[in-house]
Amino acid sequence: MTPVVANILQPLIDAANAVITFLADDIGLSWGLSIIGLTFLTRALILPLSIKQIKSMRALQELQPQMKEIQEKYKDDKERQQREMMAFYQENGINPLASCWPLLLQLPVFLSLYQLLRSNDFIADVCGSPTVTDCPQAAFAGIESLLIKPEGLELVILIALFISTQLAAGLVMASRVEGPQRYIMFILPIVIAPFIITQPAGLALYWITTNVWTIGQQYVVKRVAPPPEKAQPEAVAGAKAVKAPPPPPRKKKKRR
Repeated sequence: MTPVVANILQPLIDAANAVITFLADDIGLSWGLSIIGLTFLTRALILPLSIKQIKSMRALQELQPQMKEIQEKYKDDKERQQREMMAFYQENGINPLASCWPLLLQLPVFLSLYQLLRSNDFIADVCGSPTVTDCPQAAFAGIESLLIKPEGLELVILIALFISTQLAAGLVMASRVEGPQRYIMFILPIVIAPFIITQPAGLALYWITTNVWTIGQQYVVKRVAPPPEKAQPEAVAGAKAVKAPPPPPRKKKKRR
């Protein structure tokens, strides 16, 4: 990461350091649980946006028939189709990119944690010296150190956890979105994965934790505020079939 980007992220790096250090030194959590605590706090702060995202995606699902009509009507004129779709979104107060914001807003925190885990000052706080060797304080849940790149069995386990939780979270999120947003949700983690497995294990712990939050959040949403049920095509057709026919026209009386 370039010094310019690191300087821009410095306030977030300091905030992440303050949160993790507070949880570890003042609350008494392990450094691994402190990183999990930072993840939960981050997701809690963007929860209002996540709720807004869910509402926007449900609105999009309800308006799918009208959107498909526009796409079909202007299928031979992509530029006109795009203009009409944007006007439709504006008219209905929908932001089609709302589903991406919770994911994108986590990236600065993720990059800040990346910088923090490589910082000599942070390593000194965790290990008591500016070296990651012989640092049992950085161990967590069978991982030898959250401050170094995992290897061997640790790497295999972290990759398996990352892939499984990411696929589950991606499927949960993709069930609510359409179009390019769905591809972004699957492609972005794939781009991030090679970076994560070559960096300190604390980064993988952060991303696995945020995946678990996403899965749990969607479960709670479905239980507390389930989406409205869609009428089945057969039911709609049946309703039309049993609809009473219009009364016959009244005959006009002939004048004598």
